[in-house]
Amino acid sequence: MAKSTGSLVFLFIFPLLCNNLGGHVKFAYGLEAQKSWCVAKASSSDSTLQNNIEYACSILGDCKMIQPGGSCFDPNNLFNHASVVMNQYYAFSGGNGWNCYFSGSGLIVVSDPSYDNCKYA
Repeated sequence: MAKSTGSLVFLFIFPLLCNNLGGHVKFAYGLEAQKSWCVAKASSSDSTLQNNIEYACSILGDCKMIQPGGSCFDPNNLFNHASVVMNQYYAFSGGNGWNCYFSGSGLIVVSDPSYDNCKYA
């Protein structure tokens, strides 16, 4: 019966990789948690954006920020409004990747999309 040498190779190479990385293993986002936000994909249809708004607002219970006079009402369009409430939902739900899925219409970004008085969570 042949034994797998894959584990032995890994045990030998892994410490070398750690030393070459300054003694730390760096994963996709590095060692520290990186702040992220959820926005709508630009390719999303109007009906998808509207569905996202309705779903997120039904969970959040308050979407005054995208109502007339709200801090994120302008620009007054579905893409902006959906992005704002999708991000609110994303932050409220824990900020996990799956909290920004929205049937494939959500996009996680690492640049703060806040503008003027509209502050993303």
